[in-house]
Amino acid sequence: MVSRGAAGRHGGPPALPDPLPGAVGMSHITPYDWEAADGVCGGSPHLHLVCTEAYVVTAGRGAVQTLTPGGYRETELEPGAVVWFTPGTVHRMVQREGLRVTVLMQNSGLPEAGDAVFTFPPEVLADPDRYAAAARLPEGQERAAAARARRDLAVEGYLALRTAAEAGDRGPLRELHRAAAALVAPRAAGWKALWRAGALAAAERTGEQITALGQGVPDHLEQARVRAATPSRRDGYGMCGRRAEYELPGTTLPYYGE
Repeated sequence: MVSRGAAGRHGGPPALPDPLPGAVGMSHITPYDWEAADGVCGGSPHLHLVCTEAYVVTAGRGAVQTLTPGGYRETELEPGAVVWFTPGTVHRMVQREGLRVTVLMQNSGLPEAGDAVFTFPPEVLADPDRYAAAARLPEGQERAAAARARRDLAVEGYLALRTAAEAGDRGPLRELHRAAAALVAPRAAGWKALWRAGALAAAERTGEQITALGQGVPDHLEQARVRAATPSRRDGYGMCGRRAEYELPGTTLPYYGE
């Protein structure tokens, strides 16, 4: 069994202690009720570069608008619905009536390290300093206004992408993918250490436990334990809306917020 206090076999930081199942990240989102330029209330359109994301709808009504190489789609969200999408999917959470969603993120630690990229206009995406300034939120009373301005800038870029997609032009979406990759390239090497310590280590522990059980050795069961957590912050301004955040293993890095 992998020692939880030592560096993993691949090097890098120690394996995360008792992560959530599959080393996923979790938050609770209430999408913004701010109206955007197109009359739609909701969050900031964005995409993830290496993480699949899932929505588990717990209350209210809304939708998620998505852009992929297959085109534009709007998926209704109501209690009990589960919707998930793979890396490269531009998504925008839409608020209609009290929508509340539990968000599950693959590869806990990677979204926090910058895996998410806003759909800002091309001229902002092309300039790392300008992008960082547009994405960053100040502390204090100006935070809500800045979050709304950030959302509106992401919607501006998104609407142009959607117009192109609806006309059958995939070029702008491809350019977004290239620009997003260029933005995160300086950080990508560091993501491997987080992945090895999190999702990969969790999968390897399972493999080692299966091997041990096949040999009649159940020693890892002696380490059974229970963990619990409550939100460390209940009203953060995330990408999609007000966000209840958890300080779980691998999720405490600075994050613009889902």
